Amino acid sequence: MAAKPTIITCLDCATKNRVRPTTQGVPRCSVCHTVLPWIVETDAGGFDEEIVASVPVLVDFWAPWCGPCRIVSPVVEQMGSEYAGRLKVVKLNIDDAPAIASRFGVQGIPLLVVVQDGREIDRVVGAVPAQRLRALLAPHLLATGGA
Repeated sequence: MAAKPTIITCLDCATKNRVRPTTQGVPRCSVCHTVLPWIVETDAGGFDEEIVASVPVLVDFWAPWCGPCRIVSPVVEQMGSEYAGRLKVVKLNIDDAPAIASRFGVQGIPLLVVVQDGREIDRVVGAVPAQRLRALLAPHLLATGGA
């Protein structure tokens, strides 16, 4: 099953843009061409398609009943906005995707996994502050020329 398009609102002109998963380039606003923060929610059917991108992907494994997940979610979305054009954020509710949670060895949430070319390259468990998440992401953004 293919991933559904995500609607992303441009931070500059407020245009709503329909963005589909792509392995090339990064999403830009259809009106002002500003790079968009690439933050998507997916399910088990679209997950594998969403984690392959031209930039590193930060996967947020979470669940609605998880208090620390609600604490870290704004930090994850902040990273998606700060690193627009250099990072993709994919959010996956593990209650709806137990097979994927098992595949990634999710034993505690929130779990933040950095994926490049569809492969895990780093991870951190728990509600980490923004500076800790930036430190986790920095070497991977540098490696792709996006610092």
